[in-house]
Amino acid sequence: MTAAATDSRLQTVQLAVIDAGAASGYDAHERVALVKDAATGLHAIVAIHSTHLGPAAGGVRRWAYASESAALTDALRLSRGMSYKNALAGLKAGGGKAVVIADSPKTSALLEAFGEAVAALGGRYVTAEDVGMSDADMVVVSRRSAHVAGLPVAAGEVGGNPGPFTARGTLAGLKAAVQHKLGTDRVAGLHVAIQGVGSVGGALARALAAKGARLTVADVDAARAAALAAELGAVQVGVDDIMAVKADVFSPNALGAALTQASIAALDVAVVAGAANNQLATPADGARLLARGILYVPDYVINAGGIISVMAEYLAKTQGHKVTLVEVNAAVDAIGPRLAALFSEADAAGLPTDVVADRTAQRLIGR
Repeated sequence: MTAAATDSRLQTVQLAVIDAGAASGYDAHERVALVKDAATGLHAIVAIHSTHLGPAAGGVRRWAYASESAALTDALRLSRGMSYKNALAGLKAGGGKAVVIADSPKTSALLEAFGEAVAALGGRYVTAEDVGMSDADMVVVSRRSAHVAGLPVAAGEVGGNPGPFTARGTLAGLKAAVQHKLGTDRVAGLHVAIQGVGSVGGALARALAAKGARLTVADVDAARAAALAAELGAVQVGVDDIMAVKADVFSPNALGAALTQASIAALDVAVVAGAANNQLATPADGARLLARGILYVPDYVINAGGIISVMAEYLAKTQGHKVTLVEVNAAVDAIGPRLAALFSEADAAGLPTDVVADRTAQRLIGR
């Protein structure tokens, strides 16, 4: 490590991982910084993968990682995914991500310290809420940095919690996948097994139920899953059982790396379509899904609704580029046709969908 910047509160050090892509399996990142603040207990990593198309945009996740190394791996995976996501969504944004290691209480002082770290990057990184963070937390972060989005807005305005937009885009992508694989545009009667029913998964479940889908749900918070099952007339199963449920669609909406060699072998579905980031545990898992005849919807394409909203909010605030909520929703709904084209391209080339998506994104960001 070499010191990159120091002020009276924050010690920011540059990690020697920028050129470690070949060894770690990740593209070279433009910058990866470890941020510590002894006064508040802030312990975070900010990973900037690419600014080729614009500022590196991606949320901040707070999680109880087993180690700093595990947090770094997550930050690298997520930031690269954001580069690809933003490129394929047609956004003027690069990719970045921050993770806050949950080894200290999430106080206002800690959030403000994180805001100072974001500000110190001078606009190269734009943050918003992710797992373990809320729009109220972003208000606190924004006291110290202007490079924050996902802030609360009045009803009908662009911005705010990105979760509903992520769910909307996931529904559009799921419908496109079902049309491509099963030849129907009807959601009524479709059986969807949903893993994770938090902000996004819960919203997706409600939208599917409203259209007549049959649902099986699971969550690490069993009480939350039980409550949603009762609300929607769904079936609840344990988190260890959800991936073996016979259904039309498996929808992963929890944390990543759920699709492994073993779990793919246990799947009994035609489609995998969900909002979780980094669903494939290894690059080989996309090929495993293809070999089983399961249509995999690349996660960073289907779950782009949230960042589409976040960047519309940020550009309106910083550049005066205002759009309406109707326009944002239309951009989110375009995820469906975008995926339909990707599926056709993958079929024509005989390649896994994730490979086609990756190659397209890499071309767009000049990698």
